[in-house]
Amino acid sequence: MSGSNLYIITGSSKGIGDAIVRQLLRDRSNEVIGISRTVEDRNNPHFKHIRINLSNIEILMRGTDEIFPFKEYQKIVLINNAGWIGQINHLGDLEYKNIQKIFEVNTIAPTVLMNAFIKKYRALNQSERIVVNISSGAARKALDGWSCYSSTKAALNMMTEAAQVEAEINKSGIRFFAVAPGVVDTEMQSDIRSAKESSFSALKKFKDLKENNELLSPAKAAEKILYLIQNADKFSGVLQDIRQF
Repeated sequence: MSGSNLYIITGSSKGIGDAIVRQLLRDRSNEVIGISRTVEDRNNPHFKHIRINLSNIEILMRGTDEIFPFKEYQKIVLINNAGWIGQINHLGDLEYKNIQKIFEVNTIAPTVLMNAFIKKYRALNQSERIVVNISSGAARKALDGWSCYSSTKAALNMMTEAAQVEAEINKSGIRFFAVAPGVVDTEMQSDIRSAKESSFSALKKFKDLKENNELLSPAKAAEKILYLIQNADKFSGVLQDIRQF
């Protein structure tokens, strides 16, 4: 692998993550490290895949040195894209293992990676360093059946905002964003549409979005996220929504 920019992306094998990787690899100045459970063979010298299940926090913590190579780049970017909708059901009917897993995948794993990223790169002031956490509009709106999903994304938003406050106090120069991608045509949306209406009263709305071709493509979402990364100085504030730019 060789290049002047380093991008580390979780959930790189599908959906938005896959679309981001594809777009980044069009530029040979980019090195991309993809993290996912699924084996990826892109046959590209600028891409490295690390197979990790993000719900296994112990293994994730042991792998941070491989995930974050110490080398000078013009730009170093972490995109915490991996996410799980979890068990769509009302509180009182959730399985305990699913409560734990969704917080591990959506909140704890991104926080572990943010912590490792800051520790490794905070002194590299000559490099532009950016962390993008893929959030959700659900972080700001309570929906029945999504109590855990909304909570994990709300926690991720606050973690991102706190990281930015600390970066300013410590003068590290790292930028942090939590980006809501809107409703994107991914496997997660398929999982949402397979829910029971008794467990999720907004089910019809999400089915209608699909039937009316109103879902954003992963490629378009990726394009917007990369626009933010490539024009970070044009954006103020941590919480962003790609439907607003």
